[in-house]
Amino acid sequence: MAVTMNNTARHAGLNAIADLMDGATLTIRTGSAPGAANTATGTVLATITLPTPAFGAASSGVVALAGTWQDASADATGTAGHWRMVATGGAILEGTVGTSGADLNVTSTSFVAPNPFSITSFEINFTNG
Repeated sequence: MAVTMNNTARHAGLNAIADLMDGATLTIRTGSAPGAANTATGTVLATITLPTPAFGAASSGVVALAGTWQDASADATGTAGHWRMVATGGAILEGTVGTSGADLNVTSTSFVAPNPFSITSFEINFTNG
């Protein structure tokens, strides 16, 4: 049986996670995510320092990015496979990168240094099972 939660609980959890990620470093990397936020893997293709606040307030079980996150100059050339967010206090989130159906969807997974890179849409959500 899955744990269920109401919107008050979902939003409290999402807002707490969002607050942890204020000013975090987001890297887009090659290859698969290591899982369970273990030691970073893959080549760093882009690095973005997230703004404060990085996310808006939770609504309908979702927190979405605040503004546009961008890297003025990609770090390396390659194909994106996963992303990793590391907060100052050590909290880590990670997920897949793709053009659709991924945790982070981008226009193209092909990165070319030193071209700029921007993220205009990103969400973290808790479903209420």
